[in-house]
Amino acid sequence: MTTQAAPSSPELLIDTRDLCAGYGSMAAVRDLNMQVHTGEIVALLAPNGGGKTTILMTLAGWIPPLSGEVLWKGVATDAPLFRRARMGISLVTDTKSVFLGLPVSANLKIGRGNVDYALDLFPELVPLLKRKAGLLSGGEQKILALACGLASEPQLLLVDELSLGLAPLVVQRLLRALRDAADRGVGVILVEQQLHKALEFADRAYVLRRGRVDLEGPTSELITRMDELRDHYINRAGVSPASDPDNPDRPID
Repeated sequence: MTTQAAPSSPELLIDTRDLCAGYGSMAAVRDLNMQVHTGEIVALLAPNGGGKTTILMTLAGWIPPLSGEVLWKGVATDAPLFRRARMGISLVTDTKSVFLGLPVSANLKIGRGNVDYALDLFPELVPLLKRKAGLLSGGEQKILALACGLASEPQLLLVDELSLGLAPLVVQRLLRALRDAADRGVGVILVEQQLHKALEFADRAYVLRRGRVDLEGPTSELITRMDELRDHYINRAGVSPASDPDNPDRPID
């Protein structure tokens, strides 16, 4: 059975330099400087509309940056989504990202996925291999989506809103799988609304406010600053783009 082994020393995978990203000419993210190495989980934290998904879409090559650079292993890239997938970047979105009419086994093989590696991470999928994805529960579909994202054995995994609409036990299972993948050497960028869960499983975090990084650091440090995090993160959750006096045009992410 093929498994990944964590590298002896962390390698810089992705690096952004003064990145501004958004839709049309409107920036949802400004002046972003972030780095992600092999074997670490980096959380992006912000209330709805804070630019988290926009960052993932830009890093995945789904949308081009408005300005600034995205570097992959030290080299600037403007490659589109499919080429970044070949480079080793995998994206798991917050929507259902499996083929409902295909069985679990076929979903895992899409993109020449390593089925053994995926089942090593998610052995609970073994008895479901012949079942169509559309017949799985919501939690099982999310597990399958994450398994598909990891089946290609990516170097960098981008995960958007893993816990959305799922039971706590399923969320715990998925986050543990991300931790296991990181321990095998995968770099992970995690967008997650559950603040405590993100800080529990991530190694570092970037906290955004109005599209800019306002706090960053190891989660072991940030978890001791919960009052400050709530001020920057939770207390902003009720502010809609239309009611934000500092940026009334800010789009949702």
